[in-house]
Order: sequence, then C-alpha cells, then structure tokens
Amino acid sequence: MKAYHTLLFILSVFFLLGIGWYVFPAEGVPAGDLTLRFPSYEEDRMGEEEVVDVDLVLSNVSKSFEMTVSETLLDSLEFFRDYLTINPNRIYLPNNDYSYFDSLFYLLENAEKDQKVYRVIHYGDSQIEMDRITSVLRQRLQEIFGGSGPGMISAVKRISSISLIQSYSGGLTRYALIGDSTSFKASHNRYGVMTQFCQANGFSTVSFSTSKHSQAFEKVKEISRVSMLIGNNGKGFKATLKADNVQQETKEFAANAGITLMTWELPGNISKGTITMQGNAEIYGVMLDGGYGVAVDNNALRGCSGTIFTRINKPLMENSLEVLDARMIILQFGGNRMPSIYGTKSITNYMEELDNQIKYFKEVAPQATILFIGPADMGKSKNGKIVTWPGLPELNDSIKALALRNEVAYWDMFHVMGGEGSMAQYVKHNPPLAGPDYIHFTFQGAQEIGDDLAKSLIIYHDFYQLRQRLPQEDVIEFMNKDRELIEQEKEARKYKFKPVNYYNQ
Repeated sequence: MKAYHTLLFILSVFFLLGIGWYVFPAEGVPAGDLTLRFPSYEEDRMGEEEVVDVDLVLSNVSKSFEMTVSETLLDSLEFFRDYLTINPNRIYLPNNDYSYFDSLFYLLENAEKDQKVYRVIHYGDSQIEMDRITSVLRQRLQEIFGGSGPGMISAVKRISSISLIQSYSGGLTRYALIGDSTSFKASHNRYGVMTQFCQANGFSTVSFSTSKHSQAFEKVKEISRVSMLIGNNGKGFKATLKADNVQQETKEFAANAGITLMTWELPGNISKGTITMQGNAEIYGVMLDGGYGVAVDNNALRGCSGTIFTRINKPLMENSLEVLDARMIILQFGGNRMPSIYGTKSITNYMEELDNQIKYFKEVAPQATILFIGPADMGKSKNGKIVTWPGLPELNDSIKALALRNEVAYWDMFHVMGGEGSMAQYVKHNPPLAGPDYIHFTFQGAQEIGDDLAKSLIIYHDFYQLRQRLPQEDVIEFMNKDRELIEQEKEARKYKFKPVNYYNQ
C-alpha cells in the first residue's frame, strides 16, 4: 500500500468519527437491551458541569459557625437571629421555634447537680458504623456538659468500633430486627431500645476494654459507671462485674417479666471489665458511662432506611427510654432507600413510613427532643461520570418537610456537604473524605460532618445561655423585628451608641 493510500484511510476514519461525533445524540441510541453511546457534539456543547469546591464548602461551613461581628449584645443577637433563620448550615427548627432545644439544654446543664446521666441516642444507617460521626458529637457535648464513656453497646457486637474493644463468651444469642442471614429473629417483638437483644442462657460473659484506635477520643476512654438493662429474666439471675481485675458486687434478681436497670458505681476510671452472668434474661443493652452529664449512644443499623422501629414492643421501648433518661433521639436515615426511589410516588410511600416512625418516637419518648438528619449526597455512574443519584434532592427536601411538619428538627447534611455533585468531590479530595463507593464517608470525612453537626447544636446552646441573661420580652421583640429595621439600627449604633460587651457584664 502506497503512503498516500494510508493517509487517505486515516483521514477517512477521522471524517467518519467526526460525523458520528456531530450527529450522535448525547443520550445514546437504544439497541435492544443495550444503549450505544458515542462522544457527541451535543454533549460537548453542554460543557463541563459545575464542580463543587470541597475546601471552599468546608471553609464556608466553618465560618458560618463563627461570630464574626463585634461581641456586643445587639450584634450577638443579630448573629443568632441570622444563623437561626437564613444560615443554610443551621438545624432547621419546627415553626422556627428557637427555644426548641431549651428543655434539653436545661437538663444537661443541671445534670451534675441532679446527679444524672442523660442519654442522647443516635440511630442511623451504615454512615455511623464504627462510631463514626457519633463519636465526634459525643466528645464535643461531653466537653461542655460533662459525662464520659462510649455509652450503650449491645452484649454481642457484630461490627468493631473505634471507641471500644469488646468480646463475649458463653450462652448469648443475638436477635435483631435487621441484619444479614446470620441474624436470628425472635418469636416476639421485645427487641428493645437498640432494635436487638441478646438472650442469656446459663453462663455467659461480656468483656470490654478501652480503645487504642488512633481515631478514639479521650472522653470515650473514661469509664467509671457500668450498667445493664435486662428484661424477662428468670428467677435467680445473677450478674457480677470484674473491673480492672477487682470484683464488684454481685447482683441477683427475682423473676421479672418487666425491665430492670442494674448499675455498678466505680471509684474511678477503669481500663477493662468483664460482666459474668448466670441464668436467663434478655439483655437489651450495656451502658459504659462516666461522671454525671451526657451519654451519647451510637446505634448503627446497616442497611436500614429507618422504618423498623414501629415493630418494637411499644411499652418496652417507652419504659426503657424513660428508665435510661433518654432526652434526645437522633434519626439519621434516607440513603438506603435511594435504590428503590423511582419518582414522586416512591418518595411519597417512604414518607408515609417515616411519618409512622416519627409518631412512634413521639409516643414512646414524649420527654425527648428529636432531631432528624437527612441523607448525604450519593454518587452513581451516568454516561461515564459520577453524578448525584436521581431523586436524592427531592427525597432530602421531602424528609425535611415531613420532619418539620411533625415538629421535629432537621439537619440538612446533603446541602451542608455542598449539594449535588459533592460526594464525587469528597472522594477526589486529598485526603479522601469519602470512599470509592461514593456513598460512605472516610474517617476524616465523618470527622468533618460530626464537627459540623456538633458546632451547629452548640450554637443553639450559646443562644440559650445568652437568653438566660436577658429579659425574654426583649429577645422576642428583637427576633420578630423586620430585617430592614435591624440594619437601620445597626448603622445608627456606629455613631450614637457605645457598644456593650455582654461577656464582661
């Protein structure tokens, strides 16, 4: 073949490829069960999608929690007013009621005086497995309100945690509402506050020791109070705690079809312990806590979309939450339902299911404040690109509307991340903030999200503290003022009034 023949062949190939590029539709051409795709002129003209700048998003979120105005009384009120009403990273409150968390903060601030440990129970899907996100919130709250330890755990742990080392032996059988094919199902619905329980038969032990994981916080390692919630126990059920090789009091109980909370108060922090049991009982949870204050429990439910709680015996759940002094319930769900979301109808069906769960918690925990955390962004491949799952923004907005309609607070994690397309950039970030499945956060990503959640909640506490020092009618008047009038008054203060620093009053 002569040289010019080769050249003509190459040029003709480029010509045919150019025609294909120009006329081939961006959505491809159906061919039976397949879709033929080709880089198209139409697709090229669409240009590049706007890419989420993760570092900018993280920086803006962090700055939104900072009071950047001067520390005067009026400017501080203005900061809180703006944060509670227009900051996209805020916790959305039902009816914009800024006092929504007041009863919770009052209890937590008085926990030590009242010699109480109040519980925050964080239910969620696999995003919070291994104590991710929850561990950050726990550390931040315990730094403010006191308390320590990893909180409530199951007697039989299926997935390791960054915050605790745990094992068991003997006659313990785990029954769970949700799980893989190895999970047992009970013949009744007494699954308890953790959506699972362990049946103790004969001799059994539960052992634990403080974590050596690099991601473990310091507060979680301070354990000085061990409790166990049991129910439906047989006559003569016994439990003994050996803490740091020092045997504590043996507790023995008569037969009881209801629930019993047993507690060992220890003289100081321990590094390891073993609970030895003899007899029959349903073990609903083991609590590893510290001083008086707040305990934050991680209850990760892999594969769960948050629709299983109504299957738990209502009197059992109600009695357990009251005995445990649970004063805040966090529900973090939505992501696991995405694969079955195909339009508005499927979202509507899911909202009906979630509505029942929220109403259930309001019935079994009337003393608790409820916060719903929506799904994170999730990425899937489309035409060779990673994009947000179709329907996820609508799902997020629907859950937010449902929560607020039920007078439950809502934290919009999807938009805190940066909205559509953010998960793909979390994966590309250096270091990665999410894993290659484009669904789950890495430890560092979970740390960022946990920090953002904690900071947002703490801002509401800061506002609560400020309001305790002011006449309530003045706060109400300011919060209801027209924004334009506030701007005018702010301008006037520059020239007529000397700022008052309320921190020094």
